[in-house]
Amino acid sequence: MPISPSPHSSAPVGDALAPANGRRPRVTIARGATPWFVPTLATAALTTALTRRSGKWAVAAVPACALSAGMLWFFRDPEREIGTGRVISPADGVVQSIDAWPDGRTRVAIFMSPLNVHVNRAPLPGTVTSVEHVAGGFVPAFNKDSDQNERVVWHFDTELGDIEMVQIAGAVARRIVPYVDAGTKVEQGDRIGLIRFGSRVDTYLPAGVEVGVEVGQKTTAGVTRLDRD
Repeated sequence: MPISPSPHSSAPVGDALAPANGRRPRVTIARGATPWFVPTLATAALTTALTRRSGKWAVAAVPACALSAGMLWFFRDPEREIGTGRVISPADGVVQSIDAWPDGRTRVAIFMSPLNVHVNRAPLPGTVTSVEHVAGGFVPAFNKDSDQNERVVWHFDTELGDIEMVQIAGAVARRIVPYVDAGTKVEQGDRIGLIRFGSRVDTYLPAGVEVGVEVGQKTTAGVTRLDRD
């Protein structure tokens, strides 16, 4: 069934990490992080303030601040200098598998650990033709049975024809947040969605397009080329 972007995905939550001199890559908080990040930050701020009244509140303030720092790291969304190539990686992570499909396509599966940036990007320029949510389980994303997990299936109309990309939820991830609707035109490397916590992203290369990465290779969303000439 088609789904719309989350109401929390209309604008960046914050810009506190952006450097003033503009020389280093700009980093923001990922859209769609509000339900997780804001309550954690509020709890950290409240318990820290209460430590002024009683040092006993430090027992709660220290883990709350640590969790806030972890959330800040997890939901980071750095600016990227977009790479070159016909198809670029939609996700940060490690190439988990490369599989030939019966219809001639090749599936490149990228596993995203909780330490990776979890904002996904468009692998090619084109028009989003469909964004479909498919209900499923929540086994670990590195498990072979994760193909049946909760997922969002994307199709893009591109110069290479129809390109399919699948965001797959993992054992912890329970929410995939699309940033754009069907009918949206995207440029290569544009942000298109977020998967919260560990997960996987599959890209199906069309028949005739040779794979340019290897199993075990690290990828960077919007930068690493998946195909080769």
